[in-house]
Amino acid sequence: MAEPARRVADAVQRLRREEAKALADELLALWRGDPSVGDRLAARLGRIFREVGLVTRDELDEAELKIAQLEHRLRLLEDKRPPLSPPVP
Repeated sequence: MAEPARRVADAVQRLRREEAKALADELLALWRGDPSVGDRLAARLGRIFREVGLVTRDELDEAELKIAQLEHRLRLLEDKRPPLSPPVP
């Protein structure tokens, strides 16, 4: 657990002063309940998280769906039954 925290800290240290201030301002505004910063903050944190190798919930959900589809196809092959129709992406 310490490794991801260190990577996030390193990424935050590489932010320019203006970017770090904007991030802090957006976090404070979100904490105060200002809904207008949600998208900007999510985008900024998304960039930081991608830089340190983390994935988003959407990316994880998409990967889980693809794995489930592959498992289903494998079961069909193992059962030697042809699929009824191609899966919907």
